[in-house]
Amino acid sequence: MLRLKAISLVTLVVVLFSLVGCGAADVTETPTEPGPTATEEPTEEPTEEPTEEPTEEPTPTQVTQADLVIGMSVHANPAEDSFWAVVERGAMDAAEVYGIELNSGGSSDPTEQAQLVETFVSQEVDGIIVSLANPDALQDAVTSAVDAGIPVITINSGVDVYKEFGAMTHVGQTEVVAGEGAGEEFNELGLTNVLCVIHEEANIGLEQRCDGLENTFDGEVERFNVATTGTRDIAGTLASIQDKLTADEAIDGVLSLNPDIAMAAYDAIQAVDGGVTLATFDLSPDVLEAISEGEIAFAVDQQQYLQGYLPVVFLYLNNVNLNTVGGGRPVLTGPGFVTQENAAGVIDLAEQGTR
Repeated sequence: MLRLKAISLVTLVVVLFSLVGCGAADVTETPTEPGPTATEEPTEEPTEEPTEEPTEEPTPTQVTQADLVIGMSVHANPAEDSFWAVVERGAMDAAEVYGIELNSGGSSDPTEQAQLVETFVSQEVDGIIVSLANPDALQDAVTSAVDAGIPVITINSGVDVYKEFGAMTHVGQTEVVAGEGAGEEFNELGLTNVLCVIHEEANIGLEQRCDGLENTFDGEVERFNVATTGTRDIAGTLASIQDKLTADEAIDGVLSLNPDIAMAAYDAIQAVDGGVTLATFDLSPDVLEAISEGEIAFAVDQQQYLQGYLPVVFLYLNNVNLNTVGGGRPVLTGPGFVTQENAAGVIDLAEQGTR
């Protein structure tokens, strides 16, 4: 009996040591979390996404489409004159941007031009743009618009009288200064006798250009009037200039005051076998092409597109925000000078109708 108890005790000790050897867990050890099984993806702790600052909404456009009507009356028919077609294009482009109705027209007859201004007054338009080539003929019509409370801006011609007539400002160039620049250019070319071709009767701006030419040109200046034909009869103007050059061989330079007249003068010079230097005021595709080829010496550029575009903007701002521009002085768009060196840069723009 004692032997059996001893064997049992030994057996118990062996079993206990076997369990320890097989890795039995110590009951005092903190159990660990079970790991993932082979088929389970380990789960990641969710990370906090960085918060983005809210983006600001883009500033809304400041252009408010306005229910405005603006009238423009100039001293030529834009449909028949390449210079005024560009002015009208500028005004139309600005009117489209601001949602404005533009009524545009003009006539070389100052009485008809004044009647158009009076029509705008009777229609109670929100602004009037007018050129003052003949101030005396337009004064009553313009002052009646101002008296009716309609804001008026003069363009192109009228820099000397716009304040007197009550206009807000004038957009254009100072014609005498532009003519003086042309005289200086002719001096650089070494000319001695220049013909200044005037194509409209009683157009004060054209006379001022010739005045400026006389102020600075070292040689002789002769004014040559082709107003009976002008831009309405280019063939007649060409013939008149050709006859003049044939009769006076001392003329070695011609200054035209309009791009259409410039091309008539160009053809007249070719007809008398050349030898006369030609320059002009204002641009057209034909003028620019001739400048780039060295056949016209230079053009005085007053950027007539701006003379249409800017007044529409100014009248819009005056109507919707009571802004005035100029500070009592005109807003100048020229003069600049286009020569063979820089003509290529504006040829494409002229063909598009904006230069």
